[in-house]
Amino acid sequence: MVRLPIFLLASISFIAAHAPHALAQGAKPGAPQARSVPVLIAPSVQKSMPVRFDTIGVVQPMASVVLRSRVESQVAAVLVADGASVKDGDVLFRLDQRTVEAQIKQAEAQVARSQAQLEQAQRDVRRFEQLIASDAGSRVNLDNGRTQMAALQAQIQSDQAALENLKVQLSFYTIRAPISGRIGVVAVKPGNIAKIAEGSTPFATLIQTSPIYVAFAVPQKLLQELRVAMTDGTASVTATPQGATKSATGKIAVIDNSVDNASGTVTLRAVFENQDELLWPGALCNVRVTLRTEPNAIVVPREAVQTGQKGNFVFVVEEGVAKVRPVTLDRAIDNESVLSSGLKAGENVVVDGQLLLTDGARVEQKGGAPAPAASSGKGAS
Repeated sequence: MVRLPIFLLASISFIAAHAPHALAQGAKPGAPQARSVPVLIAPSVQKSMPVRFDTIGVVQPMASVVLRSRVESQVAAVLVADGASVKDGDVLFRLDQRTVEAQIKQAEAQVARSQAQLEQAQRDVRRFEQLIASDAGSRVNLDNGRTQMAALQAQIQSDQAALENLKVQLSFYTIRAPISGRIGVVAVKPGNIAKIAEGSTPFATLIQTSPIYVAFAVPQKLLQELRVAMTDGTASVTATPQGATKSATGKIAVIDNSVDNASGTVTLRAVFENQDELLWPGALCNVRVTLRTEPNAIVVPREAVQTGQKGNFVFVVEEGVAKVRPVTLDRAIDNESVLSSGLKAGENVVVDGQLLLTDGARVEQKGGAPAPAASSGKGAS
């Protein structure tokens, strides 16, 4: 083994200890350049935007009638099919009415007999009056004749009332549609006995489908805006049945007279013409209520708005540099955010790549394109 002199070992140790410092002192590289962060940038725009909210609603008929018999009789004919569309006044069912028809004929005969008796009493009164005038008759006979005539007049009125009552009862044997709409499943067939007892099976249920209601609940905080919109006539409603692509347009018809304390909501009903029966009773709908349209709203893509400890903010690009700008978010509409303060129209904001940004960082459009120049208008609106 070769032994090195002690002074040589000391020299090597000194060089090894001071060589990095010497290299650092001797090398003077250029200052490092700040690296640009690739981002996507879009301008803020000023345009008309609706003030609206979305909720879930249920289709409800404006009228629903359970068809029952008012008399006990056999079903003679069923003139409507299951699920058929009917008009007000259409004949739906006929019951066996032969018994009441016979009673009507009997009542008509009674009226005719009473009328004949009255005519006879009137002739008797005229004859008694002539006899009294010639002093050949008795006053008693005249008074009795007049009494008989008055009694027969009252009898005729009674007979006519009984006849009218039977005619009304006859109408019960023909069941007509009280409203226009769509009938459900018919529960009776010809030959069945119609019952009027409590708990008896109804013939069918008729539901009005045009116009029709959609009921939905909204938070109490929107109540005042809703009432103003209804007064101004700016409110509109669209309803889209779940699973459908077509929508119906209507208007708010009624606001419930109280707020539900348990949920803090108030129930509304919107009315739709529904001529094509797009809205089916009982179906769930996606409801969109538009209260009004704001004409000059500042709008940015939804992705541009970030949330920090101090609230919402966006990165505004000015001369290739991203700067943090606090904003006030008013509402989100689809894929856009409406700002009530913080930006002016035409300012460029970052919509993708914010996670790599800090205030004052240099940016470039993704793909190597230069960042758009800043707009002439700066500052908060």
